[in-house]
Amino acid sequence: MEKPITLTRNGDFKRMYHRGKSSVGSCLVTYAMKSRTGRVRYGITTSKKIGKAVQRNRARRVIAEAFRLLVPELNLSTDLVFVARGKTCHVKSTMIQREMKKQLTALGLIK
Repeated sequence: MEKPITLTRNGDFKRMYHRGKSSVGSCLVTYAMKSRTGRVRYGITTSKKIGKAVQRNRARRVIAEAFRLLVPELNLSTDLVFVARGKTCHVKSTMIQREMKKQLTALGLIK
């Protein structure tokens, strides 16, 4: 499977927030939407509510690692946005991965 593309444009994130399906957990919020690109695209958001830069960067790294391990199981042509919550930077990536898999399954994105 090809490597996922990172979402960078603000318009893509706004479109996901307004029109995408969402799934909420204690450590992570996932927005998902079908796309016509034929590839998996993803973005990670961490707000200043999470903490200072060190905590926000750790939250991003943990989410990115959990997502990297789940990419082979995903359906193609999907846009995803992961939003970190306050607890994200304090838990291990295995817990984030479990929660992410549960949310992606609930959204019907895992094969």
